[in-house]
Amino acid sequence: MAAALRPLFRVASIGPAARSSFLLQQQLLSGVGIQCHCKVMRNVSSRRKTDHLERTINNFRQEMIAEAKVCGIVYESETVKRLRLVVMNKDFAFKAGQWVDFFIPGISKVGGFSICSSPGLLERESVVELAVKYSKHPPAHWIHTQCNIGSEVTLRVGGDFFFDPRPSDSPVDLLLVAGGVGINPLYSILLHIADLHRLQETKHCNYKPGSVQLYFSAKNTEELLFKRNIINLAKEFSGKISCHFHVTQQSSEEIPEELLPYVTVGRISEDTLAHVSKDNLCYICGPPPMIESVSQQLEKLGVPKENIIFEKWW
Repeated sequence: MAAALRPLFRVASIGPAARSSFLLQQQLLSGVGIQCHCKVMRNVSSRRKTDHLERTINNFRQEMIAEAKVCGIVYESETVKRLRLVVMNKDFAFKAGQWVDFFIPGISKVGGFSICSSPGLLERESVVELAVKYSKHPPAHWIHTQCNIGSEVTLRVGGDFFFDPRPSDSPVDLLLVAGGVGINPLYSILLHIADLHRLQETKHCNYKPGSVQLYFSAKNTEELLFKRNIINLAKEFSGKISCHFHVTQQSSEEIPEELLPYVTVGRISEDTLAHVSKDNLCYICGPPPMIESVSQQLEKLGVPKENIIFEKWW
């Protein structure tokens, strides 16, 4: 039930420092249509594509470019830094699950990072958040070595992987399956669902959200990004949101006691997902081998292909 995109196409001015980088990359993207597909195509190759523009050449992109300024920096783990960015353009908007092209003045490479905050945070505070893992790729390297409070960048929203129900849509139960930093767009969707529940309780939302089950696998509990916030959401919306963490390179003796009720040692398996209903709408994000494995498991369980939505970032 990922709703059809309803984009607004507006162009915002960008600063001169970022303009040359943006125009160079825009040439590479010339010819990219604005027609969108709400499900990531199933013939996507698992061949590693290190360039964001190459990976997303056929994806939807807005035309609007918005200036943004870093207003907060938090380490989510030893390798992942979360940026808070205040967006200058009041017309900037995104759907839960989408990513941004990330333009850095003086760096020709364009970053591509999933938004890990909710559309509601943007509406309330004009802020978006990105959680970026350290790498030598120039945009990620800049974030980890040069980015500071006050640094200015420009953003453009893109992506066909999102959850954006209309008020008239029927409730649907979601299954979210994340691997590593693939949690980012799914965390955005989870926060959006929580916002919808709060709005529904106050009669400010006509859409009634269904339940959400999140399965999140990482090497160890240190790499389970946002884990405490996720647990708090599950407590706040007991019976509506549930979370299940998996670690693949950590023993049960090494797991902090407060996390033990939520963490399973081992990979997400067919047995793990045996309870999934064929009516669930399933979102998967992570390394391609994990996506292919989970997709096959869900199909064996009777989930229709059209209910399995995924995004490959590696």
